[in-house]
Amino acid sequence: MTEPGARAAILARVRSALRDRPSATVARDYRRAGTRGRGDLDRFAEMLRDYRALVRITDDVPAAIGDRGFIAAPGCPPEWGGDRRPRTVTELDRVDGVITACAVAIADTGTIVLDHDAPDQGARALTLVPDHHIVVVRADQIVPGVPDAVAALAGVRTQTWISGPSATSDIELERVEGVHGPRTLEVIIDIR
Repeated sequence: MTEPGARAAILARVRSALRDRPSATVARDYRRAGTRGRGDLDRFAEMLRDYRALVRITDDVPAAIGDRGFIAAPGCPPEWGGDRRPRTVTELDRVDGVITACAVAIADTGTIVLDHDAPDQGARALTLVPDHHIVVVRADQIVPGVPDAVAALAGVRTQTWISGPSATSDIELERVEGVHGPRTLEVIIDIR
């Protein structure tokens, strides 16, 4: 029996076996985007800290960033500092850290989403190669949950979802940070 023929035969037998059973109604009342209020800044910060990210809440982003000699995504505000000269991956491996903005942040999961087509968030390599990543999140970018973030990201093609510093566990469940991205994630929440 051919594969399509075998499949049809199996499905016909299943239908026949279930013909006397009532059909089940599947509830579709799960939460969708926009069914809750604004994101919770305190919840977002708490979740980030659980992931071992450094969190600062401020109304003065340049002061929170300071003068660290980091590089910045080309579209970041000039007052954030940082060199914006394009770098090769080899050069990125030698810099102390990077500064970017974000597209959206999720309170329920402590997740930051970057849009790599946005000039203030830079190319993927910019945010994955340096060992320290400072992300500036405006308070109005924090949404309650994942459905809200997905709705806010409609049309965004190149994304990275970040929940804390890069980490993995070895076979003995020992946490190792910095294997697949920055070892240090610092989130500056701008409450202006």
